[in-house]
Amino acid sequence: MTLVDTSVWIDFLRGKDTPPVQRLKALLRADAPICLTPEILQEILQGSRDAAQFEKYLRYFTTQPILTPGEPIQTAIAAARIYFDCRRRGVTLRSSNDCLIAQQALEHAAVLLHDDTDFAHIAEVVPALRQLSN
Repeated sequence: MTLVDTSVWIDFLRGKDTPPVQRLKALLRADAPICLTPEILQEILQGSRDAAQFEKYLRYFTTQPILTPGEPIQTAIAAARIYFDCRRRGVTLRSSNDCLIAQQALEHAAVLLHDDTDFAHIAEVVPALRQLSN
């Protein structure tokens, strides 16, 4: 299963042709299993330009598999640990949501498709985080 981050979805929805978007298109053409997390769903929806687009995205993205934490408190603690460990190594992440997304990818053994340097930094600290390379 491939967990597709907001950074890729936004570029895809805007019609950009980046390497991660090309990978997403290949996954969609192959009908490969893709998923998102509640945080990714929130980020996509909050970026809607109007009510019609919000409803369109809501209809589509809520039909996709959504990974959720089995133990929300433990997931939050593990995500905080990722942030803490990154900070201890001199890396300040821009978004704590990225730690939650990374932790859920780890918990579900999903491969993360992204275009976000935060995840590259997290993977340096947490080598178990599997990423699709660009």
